[in-house]
Amino acid sequence: MNMLTADVLAPAGSTADLERLGDEIAELSAHLEAATARLLDLIREFDAREGWGNGFRSCAHWLSWRVGLDPGAAREKVRVGRALGTLPRLARALARGELSYAKVRALTRVATPETEERLLGVGRAGTAEHVERIVRGWRRVDRNAEAREAATRHRSRALHVYRDDDGMVRVRGRLEPEVGELLIQALAAAREALYQRTHRTFVGAETPVASTPVEDPPTFEQQQADALALLAETALHHGIDPGAPGERYQVVVHVDAPALADPDAPGVGAPATSDT
Repeated sequence: MNMLTADVLAPAGSTADLERLGDEIAELSAHLEAATARLLDLIREFDAREGWGNGFRSCAHWLSWRVGLDPGAAREKVRVGRALGTLPRLARALARGELSYAKVRALTRVATPETEERLLGVGRAGTAEHVERIVRGWRRVDRNAEAREAATRHRSRALHVYRDDDGMVRVRGRLEPEVGELLIQALAAAREALYQRTHRTFVGAETPVASTPVEDPPTFEQQQADALALLAETALHHGIDPGAPGERYQVVVHVDAPALADPDAPGVGAPATSDT
């Protein structure tokens, strides 16, 4: 039996032993928070460099696959990581183990570079539960924050289409969540249509398969490019008439029962999913 095991199993009653155990718990917790701060730094860099763009919808989706995080927890890790990139005081406090991830996660919902120092004091003074209550109250006072965030997000929408020297066309853009989800679903439907078309062609072909040139199957990125081409061809062929917005897609918001009782509860306001 090693010394650590022997110490942990030592008979209760020694105040010094209990204090030492408490100190060790606190020290280890600080190390875990420092490791979390480093993890968030890595996630922020990975997300900014789009390291997840090899077949995944987002950095959170990649984290859920690679690390095994719950999708909601993965989205929070990405959100907090991004927020800490503009909140150096909170980032340092987490890295030093002065604030827990639970506190930082709550504070980053409302913190700005202008309010960061004040909220840092709130985080140091109270428990995680206390900080959550403060943040909920803060959001109630500033109901316009979400509207401003939505307006900022709307203004940041963009689509860049330009030609390379070799004639290839590059497409790069940023879409609002609902529009982006609509595009993702449309691309998925187009990929499926192309797959069915190719499958029918090969299965019903009179020419033996052996005489057909063998090509490597297209990568996911190539399938996406083919799907986008099909969407463009279909739009031009049938005319661009998307119909009323309500006919195009629905936004379905999933809300737990406790959240209905408290609209400012943690997790409310998470990205909605769209069903076409």
